Amino acid sequence: MSEGLILTVCTGNVCRSPLLERLLQRALDDTYGPGAIPVRSAGTGALVGHEMDERSAGVLRGLGGEPDGFVARRLTPDIVRSAALIVAATRDHRAEAVRSHPRALKRAFTLGELASILRHLDPADRPRAEDPVERVHEVAAVATAHRGMVRPASWDEFDLADPYRREDQAYVDLEDAVRRDLPPLLEALGARHS
Repeated sequence: MSEGLILTVCTGNVCRSPLLERLLQRALDDTYGPGAIPVRSAGTGALVGHEMDERSAGVLRGLGGEPDGFVARRLTPDIVRSAALIVAATRDHRAEAVRSHPRALKRAFTLGELASILRHLDPADRPRAEDPVERVHEVAAVATAHRGMVRPASWDEFDLADPYRREDQAYVDLEDAVRRDLPPLLEALGARHS
């Protein structure tokens, strides 16, 4: 499997990161053509070889994605090195990705942090590149330049809580957070989304 231009990261690589991977990949494929921007995921404590968690797969289907064929894998420095944009579920995941490859600092964000930055951008600062690969690099550069300019009421707002083996409400909360925070990223990437 080729590595991703966009990398999503969580703990087990069976709930949050595959959900984000598959939703991003679908929207980007619909916009730029299959594989123009490869999106991959990995876990800091991956359940290597497992398929997607059944309830997260249900959330994914409800959002129009497809979990078939997904297999969890562990985060490695090479995977981090190959990514132009890293979208982590939590600040701890972002930190672990950066520890594995320190140069990734300028391209690693949580989904909530990235959404907050992108929502508050001045229209003149929005990514504009037409080439899809350049667009991903531009999103990372713009987000890095504006990091820290918008502070949340609580830093926990930037984290996607882990629903794994928790009550159904945890999956509802995950879906709500993805519905809220994924559209600003898709828009910045120039992707069509519903």
